[in-house]
Amino acid sequence: MSRWIVPFLLVALLGWVTLNTVTGDTPGSKGLPAGTKLPPFAIPLSSSNCRGRCDANVATHSGQGKAGPRPACEVRRPDVLNSCELAERGPVVLAFVFEPVRACRDQLGVLDRVRARHPDVAFAAIDVRADGASARKLAHGRKLPVGYDHDAAVADEYAVVVCPTIVFARRGGVVMESTVKALDEAAVESRVRGLEAAG
Repeated sequence: MSRWIVPFLLVALLGWVTLNTVTGDTPGSKGLPAGTKLPPFAIPLSSSNCRGRCDANVATHSGQGKAGPRPACEVRRPDVLNSCELAERGPVVLAFVFEPVRACRDQLGVLDRVRARHPDVAFAAIDVRADGASARKLAHGRKLPVGYDHDAAVADEYAVVVCPTIVFARRGGVVMESTVKALDEAAVESRVRGLEAAG
């Protein structure tokens, strides 16, 4: 009988942490709050040929050690997903996902369909704790750009603890809303139209 106590306690603890994450009032349980600016990042896209450790650059100025050798906003290449570049073009929709979780993968299909109707809005997905192979698998058959956050530095900056977390930001990178649950197509469409209306 006692051999079941430890697994039971672990399951109960996991349930409590999940419930607390979804319903709690801490900043990390809700993603980025409205009105804040998107933290800068540069990460490899699924199309990147980066080899070895391809960690995120989240530096805001030069020489920040593990955050990055130069500001993330300056790292611009065809194989890099750059938050500053996205926000300069127009409104931004960023989805943070964990590839093994089916609800996360399904969310990308919804975003892909909405994206097709809003060419002036930048949509992108970020595969957390992933590598290039995982990101390529997630991107396969989608138009949605997929970058990968190997060391979860970007997820930390964006207070991501629930999958999927979606950040909706106006042109210039000011957050309109962060959601921490799966959204259907109508819910995403409504928020995207709100971004467009905000200019």
